[in-house]
Amino acid sequence: MQYPAYNGVPATDIPDVSWQKSHRSNSQGNCVELAKLPDGSVAVRNSRHPTGPALVYTRAEMEALIQGAKAGDFDSLLV
Repeated sequence: MQYPAYNGVPATDIPDVSWQKSHRSNSQGNCVELAKLPDGSVAVRNSRHPTGPALVYTRAEMEALIQGAKAGDFDSLLV
């Protein structure tokens, strides 16, 4: 199944996936959850709103984000 890569896909429209969150997530519900989709793309949702919306990104987009985060490209957003 091909998932549209745009904002606001209801998470309930993405069946049979395993959502996971970082071990660094806290108990106050400030968590982002990700799920690998059958076509290789990745869905992202807010754990406080498990029914959606979910954002769907291609594998290449997620690789760019993760590599950028590891390199510190977004550190200025946290100051």
